[in-house]
Amino acid sequence: MYKELAKYYDYIYHKKDYATESKNIISLIKRFKKSSGKELLDVACGTGKHLQYLKKQYICTGIDLNREMLNVARCNIKGVKYYLGNMINFNLKKQFDIITCLFSSIGYVKTYTNLERTLKNFYKHLNTGGVLIIEPWIDKNKFYAGSSYIDTYKDNNIVIARVSTSAIKGNISVLKFSYLISKNDGRIYYYEDISELGFFDRKRTLRMMKRIGYDARFIIGKDKKDRGVYVAVKK
Repeated sequence: MYKELAKYYDYIYHKKDYATESKNIISLIKRFKKSSGKELLDVACGTGKHLQYLKKQYICTGIDLNREMLNVARCNIKGVKYYLGNMINFNLKKQFDIITCLFSSIGYVKTYTNLERTLKNFYKHLNTGGVLIIEPWIDKNKFYAGSSYIDTYKDNNIVIARVSTSAIKGNISVLKFSYLISKNDGRIYYYEDISELGFFDRKRTLRMMKRIGYDARFIIGKDKKDRGVYVAVKK
């Protein structure tokens, strides 16, 4: 996902309030973290927009499966170490005091088997007393299959229109995207992309976390658009 489109990602999500989200994450870290260090790992960091704010408080590292997104992050967000890796099985050979996995990226592991492998991998990379913060994908009963959406962006240099359609295949949500992009060069560029994310039951996920060894809880979002957050401390 977002191979050729990585350079347009921040235009597409220009309305996303990374500053406020990061402020809320910092508040959760201060509330729940029991370890004394300040090493933070942002898993599925994308273009690094959360790290832009988190690095003011913590020693930050970012990891992502998408090389193109990491290239954007390296260019735009300095003072952060970046690594290429899959959240299921990366091995950085060190531990952190904070691990974040935001913007519903956990959904990309798709299955409960992969979710367990991922949570165990996070556990291995956490210091005792360290905190894991995961923003989940939408609940299955709140996902509207067959719906369509359009997002647009425009400035003096570029115009982007993104149309998406949604479907459910078993326990997987399937989002199909079509992009029209004009860069004031007299041409219109067309791209297609597909995103597949797994649905994970909240109670089952919490049981899994606790079985692995986390002191875990789910904090419900403040409004309908807020998907809530898992907060888990390594015992």
